[in-house]
Amino acid sequence: MLVDSHCHLDYMARDGDLDDVLARARNSGIETLLKISTSLETYPEVRDIAAADDRIFCTVGVHPHNAEKEPDVKAEQLIELADANPDTVGIGECGLDYFYEHSPRDVQQAVFREHITAARVTGLPLIVHTRDADQDTVDILTDEMEKGAFTGLIHCFSSSDWLASRMLAQGFYLSISGIVTFKTAEALRDTVSKTPLDRLLVETDAPYLAPIPKRGKRNEPAFTAFTAAKVAELKGVSDDEIASITTDNFFNLFKKARKAA
Repeated sequence: MLVDSHCHLDYMARDGDLDDVLARARNSGIETLLKISTSLETYPEVRDIAAADDRIFCTVGVHPHNAEKEPDVKAEQLIELADANPDTVGIGECGLDYFYEHSPRDVQQAVFREHITAARVTGLPLIVHTRDADQDTVDILTDEMEKGAFTGLIHCFSSSDWLASRMLAQGFYLSISGIVTFKTAEALRDTVSKTPLDRLLVETDAPYLAPIPKRGKRNEPAFTAFTAAKVAELKGVSDDEIASITTDNFFNLFKKARKAA
């Protein structure tokens, strides 16, 4: 059993092959999937995909790319939507992206803080996207943590040892994507090898970032197994062990999620 802790199944739904994608995921041992919200406008679609399958959970949030389109999102909205839906188990994807900067930095930061407030109030984990914004991400999370504790993870972790150590010190988890299999990802593999097993999750970020040997194809949840195998190799454990550990980690973090029968 594996968990794909971060995927965007709405892309597959729009492509018309979501049922086939989910069947391949089951055949590959992916028993739980977390469908990630990137805007409030599309949240109903996200929610409906989760409602149709007891293996799928979802989140509610606004991606930093979309912060300028939805700058007025408030914690109260996120809290209300999360509380109203049993399948909504996390807050995000939210955070800071200074690589593309599709939204102004001040808007990204303000929207990020609203998500943190929602995570604190609901007790749901915060799913953080950070790219080329390590210092501001740490500064905001540290400042907000002083206002009251919350839990969360850095999704698609591919940054520095410094960010990893700061996030682990705050009780966060690191979610590892197919990037860990890329030839150029030696620094990431070194970070993963040093990260405690009880703080690791695995994800696809599908349809993006397909792992080797599927590089160049549309990513999908079934490919979680390739990422998990690389993490198992780096940690010196078996594939079965990494599946068990990362699954337990997911449910320890996402306490609102329920294991499928």
